[in-house]
Amino acid sequence: MFCKATRQVSFPIENSVWNEFPWNGIPSERIRNHMGKKPDHFPKAEVKIACDNKAIGVMFRVEDRYVRATAEGHQDNVFKDSCVEFFFTPGPDVSKGYFNLEMNCGGTMLFHFQRQPRKDRIVIPDCECSRITRAHSLPRIVDPEIEEPVTWTVAYSIPIALLGRYCLVIPPAPQVVWRVNFYKCADDTSHPHWLTWSPVDLPDPDFHHPQSFGFLQFE
Repeated sequence: MFCKATRQVSFPIENSVWNEFPWNGIPSERIRNHMGKKPDHFPKAEVKIACDNKAIGVMFRVEDRYVRATAEGHQDNVFKDSCVEFFFTPGPDVSKGYFNLEMNCGGTMLFHFQRQPRKDRIVIPDCECSRITRAHSLPRIVDPEIEEPVTWTVAYSIPIALLGRYCLVIPPAPQVVWRVNFYKCADDTSHPHWLTWSPVDLPDPDFHHPQSFGFLQFE
């Protein structure tokens, strides 16, 4: 799988409106694959990627049902909620390790770096997570679960300098390639599912599979 990150002059994260600045005009990618048995509830999930000289921005839009968010704080198990995830190596070589930034529909995140899947994991501290600007359309806590159709968005901006504390970073520049995957999950909702952008060929759901990451090229 291959996608591009659109270069912007800047993209302050002040809102998570799909078709307003800085996200209007940026092409989207559909998260259309699934792991395990095809779920009965298969939300339409899309992602946009942008960058400037200091940060990379990501925005997700999900046409969903059975939505919940109960994680109390950063680094809680947000993947159990209605959640979207960005796994990435800031360069072309996945053997150098990868970040996983997982965010539920209420804007609460889990952010880790690991050299190998589930080994030598580094939890990004709250003081650094606070440098990631965020916007989200739903409240922080969604409980009880919203059963009827609802469209929700989250957007955030990750400072490139933050990433450099944990690994070698190839900064965004024309033709630079990172390895990435985008996911949608909802482990503990009434209708769980595990969706992927780049296909992951495993019998059971497991997003920690960097060999299956696709390619993100910066413009």
